[in-house]
Amino acid sequence: MSTVQLVDEQTADPRVRAVFEDIKATKKIERVPAIWRALATHPEHLELCWSRLKAIMRPGKVDLLTKEIIALAVSVTNSCKYCINSHTAATQKLGLDNEGLGEVLAVVGLFNQMNKLADAYQIEPDILPKPQ
Repeated sequence: MSTVQLVDEQTADPRVRAVFEDIKATKKIERVPAIWRALATHPEHLELCWSRLKAIMRPGKVDLLTKEIIALAVSVTNSCKYCINSHTAATQKLGLDNEGLGEVLAVVGLFNQMNKLADAYQIEPDILPKPQ
């Protein structure tokens, strides 16, 4: 259950309505997802989060499916059920099938474990990226 009352999609607040309409148009969806309706309780935060998402989650040097897979991996690592479901749906919409999802989750599980082991052993980095 949400800790705030979700803002109705038909809100009278013009700032919120504008963001809601942009969300639906950009994502090609019929309704505004709950996360955005919760953020709308603070319109400035809603606008900030939406503008950041639009700027970052678009194709660039990294394609959108890869970005959604990264978002899913972070969501799994952070145990965010809402985000896991949202980003799994997004990866599926972009063509990731169940076998691909299984591979992604296997990588997430492996590297969560490996990161914890490296931290627990307090290993100093000895393989470094090349300066660019």
